[in-house]
Amino acid sequence: MSTDKDEVLDSPTGWVAEHVRKYIETDGRVGHVYQGWTSLLLTTRGRKSGQPRRTALIYAKDGDRYLIVGSNGGSPTHPAWYLNMLDYPEVDVQVAADKFRARARAATPEERPALWKIAASAFPQYDKYQAQTDREIPVVILERVDP
Repeated sequence: MSTDKDEVLDSPTGWVAEHVRKYIETDGRVGHVYQGWTSLLLTTRGRKSGQPRRTALIYAKDGDRYLIVGSNGGSPTHPAWYLNMLDYPEVDVQVAADKFRARARAATPEERPALWKIAASAFPQYDKYQAQTDREIPVVILERVDP
């Protein structure tokens, strides 16, 4: 199977791909609030393939910045989107109908405690995920890039 290098590939996880599809089709009217939590769409560039990859993630706000968490459900490994972001920090973001470029970076050790509290207050399950893994779950800051 050949793919166009610019074709965006959605999450291979069925329910996430369906969430992304509805989010895009409705310009965020369906999907921005998902099961009671606010979510955004994040598109990263694959670190191995170079292919754009899109997923939906719960977010919190810190001023004009968006916070996402590389929890991977508390698994011992980082999610693929996080590893992609480390290699290619320029990402595309959609929050409801607002679409923009952003620079993504992991919170520094000094920033992380305060930002973790903000993220975990938006989605308390993050504290449980952190308790079940030995890795430090990263908090990622998304900062809008001016056009």
